[in-house]
Amino acid sequence: MTASSTTIRRVPFPRAWSVRASDVAALVVGNGILIGAMWVRHGQLIELHSLTGIVTAGGQLAALYGTYLVLLQLILMSRSPWLDQVLGQDRVTLLHRWVGFTAIVLLGVHGVLTVTGYGLANGSGPIGEAVTMLTSYPYVLMGTAGMALLVLIGVTSIRAARRRVSYETWYGIHLYAYLAIALAFMHQLAVGTDFLGDPVARVYWIGLYVVAISLMLVFRFGQPVALSLRHRLRVANVVVESPDVVSIYMTGRDLDQLAVRAGQWFRWRFLTPADWWRSHPFSLSAAPNGQFLRITVKQLGDHTSKLQRMRVGTPVFLEGPYGNMTGAQRTRPRVLLIAGGIGITPLRALLEELPAGAGDVALIYRARRPRDFVFRKEIEQLAAMRGAVVHYVVGRHGTREMPHDPLEARSIQRMVPDVAQRDVYVCGPVPMMDAVRRNLRALHVPDAQIHDERFSFN
Repeated sequence: MTASSTTIRRVPFPRAWSVRASDVAALVVGNGILIGAMWVRHGQLIELHSLTGIVTAGGQLAALYGTYLVLLQLILMSRSPWLDQVLGQDRVTLLHRWVGFTAIVLLGVHGVLTVTGYGLANGSGPIGEAVTMLTSYPYVLMGTAGMALLVLIGVTSIRAARRRVSYETWYGIHLYAYLAIALAFMHQLAVGTDFLGDPVARVYWIGLYVVAISLMLVFRFGQPVALSLRHRLRVANVVVESPDVVSIYMTGRDLDQLAVRAGQWFRWRFLTPADWWRSHPFSLSAAPNGQFLRITVKQLGDHTSKLQRMRVGTPVFLEGPYGNMTGAQRTRPRVLLIAGGIGITPLRALLEELPAGAGDVALIYRARRPRDFVFRKEIEQLAAMRGAVVHYVVGRHGTREMPHDPLEARSIQRMVPDVAQRDVYVCGPVPMMDAVRRNLRALHVPDAQIHDERFSFN
């Protein structure tokens, strides 16, 4: 089984959602205003006549908006396809990071201000009041436990800490986010001053929880289970592409009905006794053809090393597809693909799928060594069939042979003079993608014509 010898059959495209980013922003801001309006409606402004009232009110607002951000975080974690399509995976990842940190800060501020405010009112001081609350009110203890879990998740998400923690440990810690949210929910409904005497507020907040949890259950659990049961993927072949790169071919049922485009990626879970619980993102390295799916994996650590020894017949659990780096983003007749190293995988699939005539598609493929050019034979066959132009750039930047960046602006323009009139798809190491994007801007390529993708581990 090889990709180059397969006849491509048309498969369905993923659903195009009509929601716009501005619609999402309006919904988020609108709910934020409504939360503040309900707080005012409950007469909380009257309490602002004293320092105690101001401190306590600040704690209430911090709790309300911190909880709201936690629910938004849950939605961001749901991997909802409409959110991925509307905002893009890069923006979702950025929002996931900063919404999470902001929520933790606000909930921490809530705890400090609430204890301080009640301590001022009772004359017991912050420490004494904290002890009283923790020992006398069980739902306060629940909220504190939930907060501690969120802080632990936030600390392990800091880049410096993330580099020192194994993926397994990081993933396991993040599963406690669901327990933290459950504890926060019980704490909020049991002792939240905004809900004790207002059934409308209780129904509203319960509705927010139901929406967030429903999106999580449907898209993070239900949809992947349904997809995997329908298509029943299994490993059909493992092909060595180079000493440290292999391609894994998977077959299954009704693959001609699997809605996916070249350039997209799935989270793959190979159901072996040791690794069934662990998933990782990989792009398709061949255009969807209705017969098999192919990913290509470079050995970068323990997990990818195990994948390279995957046995034929291993069942595969599928989540996705995700990503917007597809032909649907194309705005110009001509296209430039820029790949670095193993980043060739989604671009090789795009080269196969994009409609093209003579010179409509150009590919710049960057690697440090000639042996690092994966799919060279396939690429040359596709280029010959589709009239594409391929530029191979090889060498280590900073050496005597290559003192300058081979993907600097003038080098790109020399290889593709009309680059400003093309859509440009970029995939490779993050520093390379950042540098290429800066160089393309220097060549007056609009941001709307530059498409790249960065995987997340949420």
